[in-house]
Amino acid sequence: MSDSVDRRRRLILGAALSGVAAKAFAQGEPPARPVRAPSSKRLEPLRQVDAGVLKIAYYEEGPADGPVAILLHGFPYDIHSYVDVAPQLAAQGCRVIVPYLRGFGTTRFREPATLRSGEQAAIGADVLALMNALGIKRAVFAGHNWGGRAASVAAVLWPERCAGLVTVNSYLIQDISRAMVPISPQYEVALWYEYYFQIERGRAGLAANRREIARILWDQWSPDWDFDDAIFERTARAYDNPDYVDVVIHSYRHRFGLAAGDPRYSDLQRRLASMPPITVPSITLDGDADGVLPASDGRATASKFTGRRVHRIVPGAGHNLPQEAPEAFAAAVMEMVKA
Repeated sequence: MSDSVDRRRRLILGAALSGVAAKAFAQGEPPARPVRAPSSKRLEPLRQVDAGVLKIAYYEEGPADGPVAILLHGFPYDIHSYVDVAPQLAAQGCRVIVPYLRGFGTTRFREPATLRSGEQAAIGADVLALMNALGIKRAVFAGHNWGGRAASVAAVLWPERCAGLVTVNSYLIQDISRAMVPISPQYEVALWYEYYFQIERGRAGLAANRREIARILWDQWSPDWDFDDAIFERTARAYDNPDYVDVVIHSYRHRFGLAAGDPRYSDLQRRLASMPPITVPSITLDGDADGVLPASDGRATASKFTGRRVHRIVPGAGHNLPQEAPEAFAAAVMEMVKA
C-alpha cells in the first residue's frame, strides 16, 4: 500500500472517529490556507534549570532583555509545536522560552520519590517555578492542549505574573467535580484515549505503543495537516522520557477523579475546583479543522474571562494550532506582548 493511500485512509478514519467536524460551525467552506512546508529544523541547543521539583529542559531564543513569552506544548506534542512561532516572536524582540513539560523530552524529576503527577495544578505550578528559576517577573503565557491548561492555571493562580494569555480551545481548567457527567456520544467517541488510559491495559498499551498512539491522535486531531514521518519523529523522541507513561496516565486518571493528586498541590487544586475566572487580557483561538474539540464562537466560555478577551477561529487549523498555523498564533502572542 502506498504512503499516500495509507495516509488517506488514516485521515478518513480520523474524521469518522471525531464524530463531528469543526467545519460544521463555519458558514460554507473555510478559506484555504497558503501552502507552506512544515519546518524541519530542531529547536536547539537546549538549556537546563532546576525549577521546583523538576530539572526543566527548555529552548530560548531572542534578546535577553526583551518582553518574555513562555510557550507551552501539549500531549502528545513537544516544543516543536513552536518551531515556527518562536523565531517570529524573537525577530520582533521577544525573549522566547519553550520548555519541555514534565514527562517529556529531557525534562526530569529531581527526586526519585516525587509522584509523577500530571494533574493540572502541577503543570501550572511548573510555569511559576520556571519563571522563578530564571528570574522572570512577568510573561505572556501561551499554550495549547496541556500547555494551554498550564498557562490558564498559572494565569488564574498568579495573575500578577501574567502579562497576557493565549490559549487554544478557550477555558481549559478542568471541572473534576463533573468529570463523570457524560456528554453527547458524537463527542465522546473522539475521547477514546482518555477512557483507554483509565485501565491497566491502557497503561501497558501506552508503554508499548507510544509512537503508534500519538500518530493516531495526530491524524485524528489534525485531519488537514500535511505532516510527514520526519516531522512526527522529531517530536516522538520526546516520548522516550522515562516518566512519560506515568505522567500521562496520572493526568488522565486524575482529571476523572480516579487518581489522587500530589499533596504538595492540594491547596492549589482546591482553588481550581471553584473554576475561577481568568482575569488577565486573553486571546483564545479555535482551529476550524480541529478533530477533537470542534471550533465554537466562544460564547459558552465568555463568563470565564472577566478581563479583556478576544476569540478567533483560525481557518484550516487542527488541534496542534501553533504548528499548523504559526503566523496566527504568533500574531496573537504579539498582541498580548504589546497590550
